[in-house]
Amino acid sequence: MKPHNFISKSDARDLRNGLLFASPWLIGFLLFTIYPVTMAFYYSFCNVNLMEPSKWIGLANYKEMFFIDEKFRISLDNTLYFVALALPLQTILAIVIAFFLNADIKYRSIYRTIFFLPAIVPQVASAIMWLWILNPRYGLINTILGMIGIQGPAWLNDPSWAKPALILMSLWGIGYQIVIYLAGLQDVPKQLYEAAELDGAGIFSQFIHVTLPLLSPTILFNLITGLIGGFQYFTQAYLMTSGGPMNSTLFYALHLYQKAFENLDFGYASSMAVILLFITLACTLVVFRVSSKFVYYEE
Repeated sequence: MKPHNFISKSDARDLRNGLLFASPWLIGFLLFTIYPVTMAFYYSFCNVNLMEPSKWIGLANYKEMFFIDEKFRISLDNTLYFVALALPLQTILAIVIAFFLNADIKYRSIYRTIFFLPAIVPQVASAIMWLWILNPRYGLINTILGMIGIQGPAWLNDPSWAKPALILMSLWGIGYQIVIYLAGLQDVPKQLYEAAELDGAGIFSQFIHVTLPLLSPTILFNLITGLIGGFQYFTQAYLMTSGGPMNSTLFYALHLYQKAFENLDFGYASSMAVILLFITLACTLVVFRVSSKFVYYEE
């Protein structure tokens, strides 16, 4: 007799119950992720006006983006500049701080709290605070520089210093990365440090040859999330500079927002969103491809 392929009543009941429990997430995923992404692809080929029905225009939005809109190239360059500098600096600083916060020192929990606090400050509040810190005349940084005889730059008012100022500000809020690295450091076996110390390895050698290899999966995770977040950098630039001076802080997400909600050109903004998706996906795939050479997964 041929075997019958069927689902038992208990399996069918378990499947039904599982789908029912997962249904809120499934419905939310379909409504707030799949549907918006699908419509963004469709609208990227349309002229979308809130007062009129959408009109299919083919590749016109993409032609304007690549061959006409100069701000598109400026915003992409600014974003790539920010990601290329801010992400490595955030990674290095977060790893070093987490390494020292993982040491057996007095008041360690207090220090951990202090370094994590900036990460939970609302972005609007932190932006206002940094506007004061970076004020060229009365700001904290230039005041300290003036005490040692250095004339500070104009920071956000200078096209040459505006992006470095925002990169400096981004280093202030790396508390989440530090916490993740601290969690990764807890998984490094202490006996490896003891063995390295018996072999004569110092703190620096232990950090290079023991800590970093075993922390590499955590580094990869933070690199991917930081890469995605960097390409979507928006709030601080919108609140603090609005893309100025001279478009030096006109990041990709900010230009997309201006096209959509200031110029009401939703079709063009949708095409920008599609390109941003592919750029982020391509960079993520490259990182994954390269990661096989430096990420160590302990068996």
